[in-house]
Amino acid sequence: MKYLIVLFRSLFFYILVTIFYRVMGKREIGELSIMDFIVSIFIAEMIAISIENYNKSIFLSLLPILLLVVIQISISYISMKNNTIRHLIDGKPSVIISKGKVNFKEMKSLRYNLDDLLMQLRVNSIKSIEEVDYAVLESNGKLSIFKRQDDPNREYPLPLIIDGKIDLDVLNKIKKSKKWLDNEFKKNNIRVENIFYCFYKNNKLYIIENDKI
Repeated sequence: MKYLIVLFRSLFFYILVTIFYRVMGKREIGELSIMDFIVSIFIAEMIAISIENYNKSIFLSLLPILLLVVIQISISYISMKNNTIRHLIDGKPSVIISKGKVNFKEMKSLRYNLDDLLMQLRVNSIKSIEEVDYAVLESNGKLSIFKRQDDPNREYPLPLIIDGKIDLDVLNKIKKSKKWLDNEFKKNNIRVENIFYCFYKNNKLYIIENDKI
């Protein structure tokens, strides 16, 4: 009888977790944020305990799993609306190499050393730093690499506004003020809250409005 209970619980949690992850909108493992990863570990541990302790009620594990799912969905929703919380939970992409120059100050703040950088370059078949134009350390720990191009004026597009929220760090990087940005929008008769995505490249703003997507 106990074997049937273990088999039933294994099948039950397999179906249940599949549904939960579909509801939470999870991505592939390599793209999980720190919060996603923590929740995944907790859920896996509680499922394992429930299957091992087959003589105890299944609801003892089901209730905390449901609570975690609700918390995760709530945090994901809040993160979509609030840049500060999203950056606090998921972190922000960091430019490690810009125009062929390594940003050691940024690497130090991230506790990301030169060995880590060189290893990820080798994984992407890059022999040396000189081959790289831009490299961005994403919030999931992956390194996005843009190889050096023949065009000396080629620049990495900096995301200035995402879903109506201005990234002040990017604004500082391009050495522009909030007043300058407001004037640019006034020229084009555009309101910040109506902007879905805006990036800065080659001294020019590229804007995608909400009604254009």
